[in-house]
Amino acid sequence: MPEYAALIAPAAAEFAGILRGIGEPEFTARTPCAEYDVRALLNHLLYWGPWLEAAGRKASPPELVTGEAEAGLVGDDWLDALEKQTARLVEVFGTPAAWEGQTTFGGNQMPASMAGYMVLDEFVFHGWDLAKATGADFAVLPEVADAVHAIALEIGEQARAMKVYGEEVVVAEGATTLERALGATGRNPGWTP
Repeated sequence: MPEYAALIAPAAAEFAGILRGIGEPEFTARTPCAEYDVRALLNHLLYWGPWLEAAGRKASPPELVTGEAEAGLVGDDWLDALEKQTARLVEVFGTPAAWEGQTTFGGNQMPASMAGYMVLDEFVFHGWDLAKATGADFAVLPEVADAVHAIALEIGEQARAMKVYGEEVVVAEGATTLERALGATGRNPGWTP
């Protein structure tokens, strides 16, 4: 949805704030994503960011040299690299045109809006994952929470089939919109390390 373009920058700002609070001693901390510790999640973000950027620009994807697990992208300059990548994603997906028409991601044709959904999800859900792992506070604007909740409900079945989301977690009555969105992606809002 092109109207979500305006939400990319505020979501990215909260995400970047979480990144700046991460120190190397926290790289081995568990995250709510069972298969990732903090270092592996940062590697995941650095690995897929260029693919998402290419999808937003409707350009050719990066050349695949190695798989995500073998990439080893978290070097001494990881924060600078991730901040620059985040800024590029904001530049691309902060414009409605990136959300319109068709694009390619991972060799598959898909609606360009799906790539935008993925970027918003990465900023919010993985930002929350990193915050929970490192003990940081995490908040998003109400309209960002509304958007990711709507996205999680719209693509939930497909995302679960692709193992992108886990099985839905039932959240408490009176849960916030963000907590309902987290539950819809298979995250437990009350998760602790």
